[in-house]
Amino acid sequence: MVERTPVGGGSTRELIAQARERRDALESVEALMASATGTAHDVDNTIELTVDARGALLRLWLAPSAASWGPDQLGSLLVEVARVAQREAVQASYNLVALRLGEQATYLIEQLSGMPAPARNPADDPGITVEEFQRRRAERLRETRRRGHDGPAPAAEGSVEEDELATFDPATLRSDR
Repeated sequence: MVERTPVGGGSTRELIAQARERRDALESVEALMASATGTAHDVDNTIELTVDARGALLRLWLAPSAASWGPDQLGSLLVEVARVAQREAVQASYNLVALRLGEQATYLIEQLSGMPAPARNPADDPGITVEEFQRRRAERLRETRRRGHDGPAPAAEGSVEEDELATFDPATLRSDR
């Protein structure tokens, strides 16, 4: 005798509705990924370009001074700036897909496409971790409480830490999304 186990815990109509929602979401992936763009420029603001996640050039701006760079140097710079813009576009496309399909499905798409999300690149600078941020914040708060109402302690000459945590933006923490 064959044992039958329920698939999802809902009625047949609910399961069909869920399957249709997933199908519609998957069909929208191509459009979502195609809508993502990335823009980058060189450090001298000589070049600025916008590409889509596939690397198609959508917009190119060159400063008049770009003509003095010469074809080889300008070509190399264009390729490098386009590479940075494409990484931004790829990440933006996965961010959009993750909002629609969820993290697990997006990770599967990354694996199938062969283009992992740039935020997952282990060679990139990982930045400060949430744990490190929390530890530094706790230390700063303890120091503030210890000083009490005496006001701020004088900062050491040339100290980076005095401003580091006061101006830290948690939005700069690394995330896959």
